[in-house]
Amino acid sequence: MSLRRSIETLRPYPSLLLVALPMATVEPLKLAAVAVAGKGHWITGTVMIVACYAFSLLVIERLFVIVKPKLLTIPWFATFWKGFVSVRTRAVQFFRCCFGFRRDRSSTRLHGPHVPIESAAHIYGRHRRGTEN
Repeated sequence: MSLRRSIETLRPYPSLLLVALPMATVEPLKLAAVAVAGKGHWITGTVMIVACYAFSLLVIERLFVIVKPKLLTIPWFATFWKGFVSVRTRAVQFFRCCFGFRRDRSSTRLHGPHVPIESAAHIYGRHRRGTEN
């Protein structure tokens, strides 16, 4: 049985533990790397930060992708995830609107301003008809 298949057979809470343990180890190491760099060992600190981010990106992210369907069966996690995705989507919309850049759907090039900055208020419902805020 492959490692991926054995991870996929885990129940929801062991899956959460499988993601949480490496994350609980790597995140404090990032702070320690900043402290090491702050003490004057900037090369060592930089190498530590790069290694921690690489581990997060390559291992923890991959684990999360594998166990995410199981995690979404936990009611409190599903609620948290839905809220997180909602906030992330609104933030992306807000920044795209405020900075006036959009991504062309037919290519990956960024194009110039297309939406006035005032329309950012519409995203958060702060715009009232007939008044200028």
